[in-house]
Amino acid sequence: MQTITLRVTGMSCMGCVNSVKNLLGAVSGVGRVVVDLAAGRVDVEYDPAQANPDTLKSAIQDGGYQVVG
Repeated sequence: MQTITLRVTGMSCMGCVNSVKNLLGAVSGVGRVVVDLAAGRVDVEYDPAQANPDTLKSAIQDGGYQVVG
């Protein structure tokens, strides 16, 4: 498993936090997701054999949030 930290904008409440967790949780190979709403940071633990950073970013963006960087 690998961990990546993504900076995500557009999250403003706990509903957004849950939405981002659900979006990432639906990606095959994703394990743990930790969202820091105040910092706009999302830590994702994933299996690189099943997912990659681009897949994770796309999942978040498809949900209406923006990944910075």
